[in-house]
Amino acid sequence: MAEISAVTRNRMVLMLIGGIPVIVALVATWLWYFVVRGDLDLVSILGTANRGELVQPPRQLDDQTLLGESGEALKFVDMEPRWSMLIPSTGARCDEACEKSLYVTRQIQVAMGKHFNRLRRFYIEEEHAGETELGVSQLSDGRAVSSFADFSEYLVMEHRGLQALTVSAEGYNALFAEYTIDAGTWYLADPAGWIMMSYNAQVPYKDVIADLKFLIKNSGG
Repeated sequence: MAEISAVTRNRMVLMLIGGIPVIVALVATWLWYFVVRGDLDLVSILGTANRGELVQPPRQLDDQTLLGESGEALKFVDMEPRWSMLIPSTGARCDEACEKSLYVTRQIQVAMGKHFNRLRRFYIEEEHAGETELGVSQLSDGRAVSSFADFSEYLVMEHRGLQALTVSAEGYNALFAEYTIDAGTWYLADPAGWIMMSYNAQVPYKDVIADLKFLIKNSGG
């Protein structure tokens, strides 16, 4: 009987562990549903110490059609729940602001230490014809760009784990309105795919890390 009880307990533990990502996604979706409706005061929940700008109302990534490199549609609802850093870019050229955002978000994720795998990064480009150009003379760490054959190779070599996506011009404008005003803007989306915070180049990376640790600690995400 004791053996059966132990097996049952072990199964329950495994079921609980396996259900954690689902629970996180459901809680995040529930939270943002009431935020969008205006029934929940996000500022009061997060406090006023956040360093980024709250996106109000939050924007759901799955409301737009995001395409992967092979042309497949990506749905956040089908992905493992993680906090996502979104680096937007318009046109066929990743300029200095774009490259800087890629560099900074990479450094932030590395600096998160044990929380590294709670985060992921997406480079989201407005749909256009042709290949994207890396339009900088040197990288943010001072290295030359001549060692990369093209922008795709740069992403593969310098930003392992980052996913490159495209979205229509209409979808881009709906998701990233702040970017049209400040090209140094990048975004944070919660585990359910809601864009809820924006950051620009004036926000020190240590402040972003403080925000991320606070959110991860208080959301279970």
